[in-house]
Parts: sequence; C-alpha cells; structure tokens
Amino acid sequence: MDQTGLAEFERHRPRLFALAYRMLGAASEAEDAVQEAYLRWDVTDRAEIRSAEAWLTTVVVNLCRTWLDSARARRETYVGPWLPEPVPTGRGELGPLESAEQRELVSMAMLTLLERLSPVERAVFVLREAFGYTHGEVAEMLELSEANSQQLYSRVRRRVRSGNNRFTATPDQARALFERFVAAARAGDLTALEQMFAADIVALADGGGEVTAARRPVTGSARVARYLTGLFTRTVPGLELTIEEINGAPAAVARVADTVLVIGSADLNADNISAVRLILNPAKLAYYARTA
Repeated sequence: MDQTGLAEFERHRPRLFALAYRMLGAASEAEDAVQEAYLRWDVTDRAEIRSAEAWLTTVVVNLCRTWLDSARARRETYVGPWLPEPVPTGRGELGPLESAEQRELVSMAMLTLLERLSPVERAVFVLREAFGYTHGEVAEMLELSEANSQQLYSRVRRRVRSGNNRFTATPDQARALFERFVAAARAGDLTALEQMFAADIVALADGGGEVTAARRPVTGSARVARYLTGLFTRTVPGLELTIEEINGAPAAVARVADTVLVIGSADLNADNISAVRLILNPAKLAYYARTA
C-alpha cells in the first residue's frame, strides 16, 4: 500500500478498533475485523471513496454484523457464563471515557447486555449512542431507511436502559468502594463484604470450560461473600494482585510472574456493589496480558 493510503488507515485504526470492540465484546475478534478492513482498503480504488471514515466504518460495522451471527451460535454452546474480553482503558484505548455515559457504554455490564440484541440492533445502538452518527448516516451504512434506523434505536435504547442500572458512582467513589471490596475479600471479612453488597448481588465466572470456575451464577449477598472470600484468601505462590482501569472502571488483576490468571470487575453504584464478574478463561485474558 502507498504511504498516503497507509497513513490514512492508521489515522482511523483506533476508532475502528473501538467500534469493533463495542460491536463484538471481544478484543481479539475486533483486531481481526480491523485487519480485514485494512486488507479491503488495500485493494480498493480509493480515488472513488468520498469519505475514508464513512467507508471504513461501514466495512467494519458490517463485518461485525456478519460475525455476530456465527458468534451467537458459538456462544449457545459456551461452557458456563459468557463475559466480554477485558480491555485496558487507562491510556484511552477505547476513546475518551470522560463522562459516566461514555464509561457505561464500555462497561462489562453494558457489553453483556448488548449480547441480547440482534446484530443490526446492536449496530444502530453503537453507531448512534457511542459514536454520534446521525440516523441518516446510520441508515446509509446499514442499508436501512432513516425511519427504520430511528425506530430500531428508540426500541433498543428503551430495552437497554430499562435492563441496566445506570452508573451512579463517580470515578473516585468507584475506586474507593472497589479498594474496600478487594481489601475485605482478601481479609476474609464476610460482614464487611455483605454490607457493601446489594441484597440481590450476582457473581459470574467465565472459565469457558478451560479452567475451573463456577458454571452457574452465585446469587445473594451472603453466598457471594463466602464464594469470593474463598477465592481471594486462597494461597497462590508468587501471586500479585493489582487494581487497574479496565473497561472504564477499576478492576482487580491477579498475576503470577507475567501471566494474568484472573480479572475481577464489579458493577459499582454510589453505595453498593450489584454484580461481580470474574474472567478466568485464558483466551479471554490474552489480549489484556499482551497490551496492558
């Protein structure tokens, strides 16, 4: 590829990855989608392209729509709960996350919720909500009518917002609560944990059948407290536990040497924790281990 074409593509690469990740919930697959867009960009007659941004966005979002169809079939046979792949966000890897709304859109809770949508519903929501494209632009990319784009977005937004607890904690509040949570779990302090948890808290563990992990959700503050203290107080030689920014929120990262073993995140409100998500599947941790 000529240097001008390469430079143009590289200028858009970060945004394309951020788009693909929000569409797929999988960082490794998002990288593949961006690479496929690069290959298509390389062989197309770029003199005929009016807007590189629009052309590349259209290619990536429609690749993701196609891949989501096959991903849905794979996830139906997935062993245990399926959770998104974690992505470090402390250096702007998914774009600006300066507001609660921006952080919410890349949260584990939101990405898990988006799995319930059809590929076209997810595309409309992500393009409009996360990237601010007009309904006219969305309709052209997805080959819909503008009215259809508006109807899909309105319906999806109601479904997503009604099924998701909005972020009510500021970044400082979230960090402080998460640090208290990790300290209590490591100390085996069941009482302190239960006081931080919502009564209907749920803990999910994604091992993908590759490592030992709970295959069913653990629910209720007392049961989740016992489950987590059992995990956090286990002795593992050489274990290092750090708190890092992942998907716009604090998360616990457990490593032995340079190997990431577990990433734990939580749904944090102003005064309690409503869900805990543990990612143990090595395939889900590979991108984070490579890029963090």
